[in-house]
Amino acid sequence: MATLHPEPVLGITQSLTGQPWHWRGAEGDRRQADLEPDDLVALLLLSRGVPRDDLDRYRAPTIRGFMPDPSIFRDMDSAADRLAQAVIAREKVTIYGDYDVDGATSAALLIRLLRDLGLDAGAYIPDRLMEGYGPSGAALTSLAEAGSTLIVTVDCGAMAYEALQMAHDVGVDVVVVDHHKCAAELPRAFALVNPNRLDEDDEAAAHGHLAAVGVAFLLGAALVRTLRARGYFASRSEPALMELLDLVALGTVADVAQLKGLNRAFVAQGLKIMARRRNIGMAALIDVSRLTRAPVCSDLGFALGPRINAGGRVGAADLGVRLLTTQDEAEASDIAAQLSRLNEERRAIEAMVQEEAEALLAGQHNRAVALLAGQGWHAGVIGIVAGRIKERTGKPSLVIALDDKGIGKGSGRSIPGVDLGAAIIAAKDAGLLVAGGGHAMAAGLTINADKIDRFSEFLEEHLAARVAAASGAARLLVDALVAPRGLTPDLIDRMESAGPYGMGWPAPRLATGPVRIVRCDVVSTTHVRAIAAGDDGASFKAMAFRSVDTPLGQALLGAPRDRRFWLAGRVKIDNWNGNHAAEMHVDDLAAVDL
Repeated sequence: MATLHPEPVLGITQSLTGQPWHWRGAEGDRRQADLEPDDLVALLLLSRGVPRDDLDRYRAPTIRGFMPDPSIFRDMDSAADRLAQAVIAREKVTIYGDYDVDGATSAALLIRLLRDLGLDAGAYIPDRLMEGYGPSGAALTSLAEAGSTLIVTVDCGAMAYEALQMAHDVGVDVVVVDHHKCAAELPRAFALVNPNRLDEDDEAAAHGHLAAVGVAFLLGAALVRTLRARGYFASRSEPALMELLDLVALGTVADVAQLKGLNRAFVAQGLKIMARRRNIGMAALIDVSRLTRAPVCSDLGFALGPRINAGGRVGAADLGVRLLTTQDEAEASDIAAQLSRLNEERRAIEAMVQEEAEALLAGQHNRAVALLAGQGWHAGVIGIVAGRIKERTGKPSLVIALDDKGIGKGSGRSIPGVDLGAAIIAAKDAGLLVAGGGHAMAAGLTINADKIDRFSEFLEEHLAARVAAASGAARLLVDALVAPRGLTPDLIDRMESAGPYGMGWPAPRLATGPVRIVRCDVVSTTHVRAIAAGDDGASFKAMAFRSVDTPLGQALLGAPRDRRFWLAGRVKIDNWNGNHAAEMHVDDLAAVDL
């Protein structure tokens, strides 16, 4: 059973990895919520900021319960009206998507919706290496010359000034559907729908955490409403917009969007749609990922998403969109298998770049931001490597792949409290970057090699204080204390009902103990596996992933068998080899005072 304690948790002010342990959420919630001690779901919701009088809405998040009126967003009505005109007139429409999962799912959502409305829209996904991020003027004008009268960019376009001006000059309308940070001056477009526009009011800006696929869904809802008002459905049925929520869920989780508010409803309901397997391509993707059960939230980020991404990283950029829009089972099976093979290839390339980047990292000292650049690195994996470096260092990290012409493509990942996207935009405004933009937690850029050193100094000047403040405030947040015997599949099932969990809605972290580490070894060269035995007679498996050469891994491997510890981590169900037991994915440990 979960029990409540004042902070710090178990009196731990410094763990064996140097962190204090604190309760997640306000202490007041624990004293004043009038909860039963075992009402763990309510505790988890409260500690993530849910008001007590709104617990029921968050226990079972629905689209109706969280959906805003799409018209609150600037240009939404104009965008829906222009799309409605295209549907009625059967214009030639092209959906121009980014090459990642958010772009693929956004494009697939609009293509499938327009198909259900009687309009076959085309798709254009730029090649990551040859064309780079975002719409290019050459591509937009080429699409116009081929007959497209309306182009909808999804997950890109918010900063595409030159490209959109070129499109305007050749007379093609462009609707931008994006969620990346915007500058004060917007590019020239027929409509630009983005909750992160600086001129949005508070009601719309509150949805700035949406992924592009979520914004595309809202545009879809506005389009259906507009067509309904024009009598378009007098002789035909309305499309089943809710059936597209599996795409919204996949894009939202894979883009690491915060799972709060509407995003929680998107993912919770989208997983239900996904389980019905009505999207032929999605079903093939699930099968090739070797999932024998209905997908859960973590599968979207670790199994399905990487395979869709593999097409844009190391293969044909449009494979993801083709898979998610096909109506042919054989084609779906073939594309899914191809994406799975490409994902294996991506892993090998990633491992090579990771090794070289870590070698460079060893030579950096006293830098607030890790910035690593390498000749010949594959631009398709640098975002993943940046994420690994960030995890390893606890610092914002950027990885830049340099080509033989002295041009670098970079990708960055940040830490909570440090807005990397804003810093990238500021660096572009200062003339240090050819292009750049992104979110608070992730950003991309293009840079000339001779400006990398100046760019690194710029980041140090702008972010060092913020990184120090964020690092100084670092602490391990714990949701509940559970005895070793209480770590059961039933407990995990109960905690799952407070999900879905992800960015902005962290999975529960439990503390347990006292335990002894009775066995410990290294698995797959990088992971540490242990068997922990509690004073209450219960034992369980504990895993510390990618920890062999970290303080956590070394502490576990060197733990004396007669020493007692508190462990903190996430608890998952281990189904390996027919097993069905709880195991802990350890984040930290602290010695029990003797």
